[in-house]
Amino acid sequence: MTAIKRISSGGEFEGKVGYCRAVVAGGWVHVSGTVGQGESVVDQCRSALDVIGKALEEAGAGFADVVRVTYMLPDRTEFEPCWPVLSEVFGANPPAATMIECGLIDPKYRIEIEVTALLPQ
Repeated sequence: MTAIKRISSGGEFEGKVGYCRAVVAGGWVHVSGTVGQGESVVDQCRSALDVIGKALEEAGAGFADVVRVTYMLPDRTEFEPCWPVLSEVFGANPPAATMIECGLIDPKYRIEIEVTALLPQ
């Protein structure tokens, strides 16, 4: 039987909604959709990636191990300003990616990012 490790970041919605920041199972790290803080979409993107990076590190992985990323934004025109940040984080090890235009849990959020990583052997 595979052990499952749950990682919490203490975010406000974890307890309200009933989920954790990440789950490690079967050699994979599944990081929940993560929003960030800040005024601009770029600030929120950086902040979300910081939270994701901490969860990956606690799981024993890093951004180089990410194989899939999903970006969710209420306004698709705000995605392009985030590209330099995303290129900086994923550029040397680009994952498969999807961008979805959709509503988020609170209108103050302008980007949500979800990743899946393979634990290093």
